Amino acid sequence: MYYKEQYVFKGEQISKAVIRNYREEDFEALINIQRECFPPPFPDDLLWNREQLSSHLAHYPEGALCIEIEGELAGSLTGMLVGDDGDSSSHNWEEVTDSGYIRTHEAEGKNFYIVDIGIRPSYRKMDLGKLLLQAAYERVIEDRLERVIGGGRMPGYKHVSNNMTAEQYAEKVLAGELKDPVITFLMRSGRTPVGLVKDYLDDEDSGNYALLMEWKNPFVPHARK
Repeated sequence: MYYKEQYVFKGEQISKAVIRNYREEDFEALINIQRECFPPPFPDDLLWNREQLSSHLAHYPEGALCIEIEGELAGSLTGMLVGDDGDSSSHNWEEVTDSGYIRTHEAEGKNFYIVDIGIRPSYRKMDLGKLLLQAAYERVIEDRLERVIGGGRMPGYKHVSNNMTAEQYAEKVLAGELKDPVITFLMRSGRTPVGLVKDYLDDEDSGNYALLMEWKNPFVPHARK
């Protein structure tokens, strides 16, 4: 299992952070984090419930990660293992993740698939999302998996969808001509694009699109494709 302590910064303020696997006693806080991270019009039925969180611990507790600041839960990341079909341009979040229950987790899979990541708004600007992704990268290295992969929402697309296609928007974000709250963050965290996925998630802000992005394990030669 995973446990790490380190300091984080918000301006001149320094706080102690703990990144660890989440447990049953964290469920209520995790559900509240979801509500804060994904307000309407994000579909309420896509937010975690206790049954889903229990399923995460039952199927892949190693991928159930959270971060706390001075004892208060501030964010979480959930992952599962999938095979090589995780980069298919025709798949969607619901199919891959079993609607968030991760009963589709493949114990022998070599790809750590990001099911969800979220940081409470009051704890942003502290690089906590990067720390959670770093924990996922470290899991990939520890278990000699090939990569981290998952679809990144494109919430900034809503502002320009009348003027350009999703493909054009993604290209401009990747070129640095536009900034997207999620895709730009993933790029800064080491993720690189695989391809655009249509109808990935019921997500009005992103036009239901997502940009599939990966991080390859630098210590696994056959991951260098």
